[in-house]
Amino acid sequence: MITKPDKNSVRKKRHQRIRKNLFGTEERPRLNVFRSNKHIYAQLIDDVNNVTLVSASTVDNDLNLEATGNVEAAKQVGEVVAKRAFDKGFTNVVFDRGGYLYHGRVKSLADAAREAGLEF
Repeated sequence: MITKPDKNSVRKKRHQRIRKNLFGTEERPRLNVFRSNKHIYAQLIDDVNNVTLVSASTVDNDLNLEATGNVEAAKQVGEVVAKRAFDKGFTNVVFDRGGYLYHGRVKSLADAAREAGLEF
């Protein structure tokens, strides 16, 4: 009997294919997105020095969210990560969707970060 691979292993393979072409530097870090069923996380990563420069997520207490797994929460995370990036002096980033479809929560996070001033 042939078993079908689960969605997460397919996503991880897709992410590896995408990541071989995406690279974050100190001047232009990579905006990585990870989402689970309950939360969404965003990080600015410098791949040259292997350092996370800025992060934001729905787990952060400063967001005061009632629901954390929806589009509105993703928008707020996008705004917060853009604000924190500006505080550290970053305006230009490389967007890494993490193997997820550019739709729903991932799209709303990216759009909110763009509206807040980050350039992809």
